[in-house]
Amino acid sequence: MLAAMSRILDFVRLRWQQRVRPLVARRAFLRLMENPDETEHVFVVIRSLSGRSFERLIRRVRRDPVGARVVKERRNLIPVLSDAAYLEGLAVESLGHHYQRFISNEQISAAGLEAASMSERAGWGPAVDERDFEDEAFGARLRDMHDLWHVVTGYSRDLLGELALLAFTYEQTRDPGIGYIVRNVERRMRRGGDKQISDFLRDASARGRAAAFLPAADWEALLERPLDEVRRDLRVGSPVAYEEQRSAAGEAAAAARA
Repeated sequence: MLAAMSRILDFVRLRWQQRVRPLVARRAFLRLMENPDETEHVFVVIRSLSGRSFERLIRRVRRDPVGARVVKERRNLIPVLSDAAYLEGLAVESLGHHYQRFISNEQISAAGLEAASMSERAGWGPAVDERDFEDEAFGARLRDMHDLWHVVTGYSRDLLGELALLAFTYEQTRDPGIGYIVRNVERRMRRGGDKQISDFLRDASARGRAAAFLPAADWEALLERPLDEVRRDLRVGSPVAYEEQRSAAGEAAAAARA
């Protein structure tokens, strides 16, 4: 009897954590628009609107033979993505070497993204059964893939590149929080006079739909393979040329790195 009650309470708690909170999302989105470099607000929006989308996503991952193995092994990407000596020692044409050069140029790290997501304001993490450590580990892995997807797609970390990658990611994950950010930023940019943004994001969405299912990929193995081969096998297509747009803080940071 007590075990049954415990399961019921766990189920109720999970559904409460998965509730949609549009007002919280709206406030976080407005703060993000005030300062696009404060990444933690992205995580707040996603957490507030994701609902049960993560459940659906991980079910799909588990149906993939490679993804099922990755989930079962509770793979953690941060140790390998933080091993600069290993990544720099890979062939110059490899995904891993390109990734290390990317994070070095941008002065970012996998651990930095983790810290932003776990900040007090962000409170990020997919709502999962507290006893399901596989789901929890995969939720972190999904977050830690983000900068690898930057490298594979060719979208930079400027404002347009981040927005395009979110459009690509939405097609891969169908997360309502990600879709909310893309739609609302696109609407604001159109109102601001950017008439080409819709075509740019439409192309990013098409690439996301045409690509293989990236959440289920064995990224540890892909790091050692040539980037061109990885792009071909994952069907992401060639990088799209575009003029980067950065915030004032982003421009200053880029100038300091030059």
